[in-house]
Amino acid sequence: MTDRPNLADRIDAILPQTQCEQCGYHGCRPYAEAIARGEAGINQCPPGGAAGIAQLAALLQRPILPLDPGHGSEKPRMLARIVEADCIGCTKCIQACPVDAIVGASKLMHTVLADDCTGCELCVPACPVDCIVLEPMPPAQIDAAHADAARAHFRRREARLARWHAEREAELAARKAALDTPPSVNRADQQPSGARNAVQEALERARNRRLHPPD
Repeated sequence: MTDRPNLADRIDAILPQTQCEQCGYHGCRPYAEAIARGEAGINQCPPGGAAGIAQLAALLQRPILPLDPGHGSEKPRMLARIVEADCIGCTKCIQACPVDAIVGASKLMHTVLADDCTGCELCVPACPVDCIVLEPMPPAQIDAAHADAARAHFRRREARLARWHAEREAELAARKAALDTPPSVNRADQQPSGARNAVQEALERARNRRLHPPD
């Protein structure tokens, strides 16, 4: 038996899942949770536009509001495309993409997986050589199926980054612990005190014989 969707789930289902952060939150889910807590307005999502605001208002039984211009303006959704001849393989767009829609490797050409692109445009300012252009998104790509896929990609990426961060923190903690550990005790210092005294006495006798040779 599945759990009934809570309010944040129902709000998140309305949001376009662009993960563009124009709302002021790190992705659609955090924004949905903020709306559910009463900490964010329903009019902070430019990709959702007036239609999205109307749906949220109906769900929450609130007045319909105009889009807050402080978060951007409503406009057609766009797809990113990399001008591959100009790409320098810096990976900055890959790091910026919230849904892993860009593939490539360091110093190798990158490309956008058009079917996975949400039109968030976060890759555009990240590119140091301006080799990313925006083209109109096909209407067929703006539907619930693509939104569900984008949500899944975002969650998978966030989980991966959290795992990498935890592993990095553990590695740094292990290195710090190794630096803070006192150096190993010299084996000679680990000898019983009686053995150290016997060795010291033998050395003293040898030195005395050198200083005072027998007649």
